Amino acid sequence: MRPSNTLGLRHVALTVKPLEACVSFYKDVLGMRIEWQPDADNVYLTTGNDNLALHRASENFTKDKCQVLDHLGFIIKTPEEVDLWCEYLRKNKITIKAEPRTHRDGARSFYCEDPDGNLIQMIYHRPLV
Repeated sequence: MRPSNTLGLRHVALTVKPLEACVSFYKDVLGMRIEWQPDADNVYLTTGNDNLALHRASENFTKDKCQVLDHLGFIIKTPEEVDLWCEYLRKNKITIKAEPRTHRDGARSFYCEDPDGNLIQMIYHRPLV
């Protein structure tokens, strides 16, 4: 028999080459805060109910030798705020990969990239708010 349900997906760990640029993106642009930095090669960030670990990639690190992550999703409070986030990120010279759109289920989202090229979805999805 399966144990009780998990509390959700609240921890993601990424290996990144430009560690400092990624920390700046998630902290200064997206508003996360550093929860713990055990050393110069590892930083743990949070919004208060999640945990994003950033680990510095080694010199010989290549993404083709690792598991594939399609994208990360950040939950936005309202559909209107999705558009505001897109404008804000564009003004901060963040690459927008797909413009905001409303999905068939009523969700609204767009995609951008972090400094290491990881795809980020900024999404309003009513069941998650």
